[in-house]
Amino acid sequence: MENCPFCKIVERRLPADIVYENDRLLVFKDINPAAPVHLLIVPKQHIPTLSDCHEGHAAILGEMMAVIPRIADQQRIGVVGSSPQTRSGGYRVIINAGPDGRQEVYHLHIHLIGGPRPWKDNK
Repeated sequence: MENCPFCKIVERRLPADIVYENDRLLVFKDINPAAPVHLLIVPKQHIPTLSDCHEGHAAILGEMMAVIPRIADQQRIGVVGSSPQTRSGGYRVIINAGPDGRQEVYHLHIHLIGGPRPWKDNK
């Protein structure tokens, strides 16, 4: 999409602080972070909202979710510890869809939010 800011980031027409990339995904820092770590996981293919997804998008949706634990570990917000009593760390994974869902950019993306609290819980 010509006016989509995330497409422009994917195409390198807008700058972004990129933390991960492969052939299908781009992960970059949110410019208005709600937490110490606030990343956006974006498919390179333009999909406006989660509501626009269908069975044909299952692979990219799965890949977006599957990369989260690795990125969380790299950002030092992953869950550590083997039992509920000793676990620490953690993060939130959020997909906003549509105006009532607080979606601001109409290119499917996952927010990965974490780090020491307190942080804004308005996403």
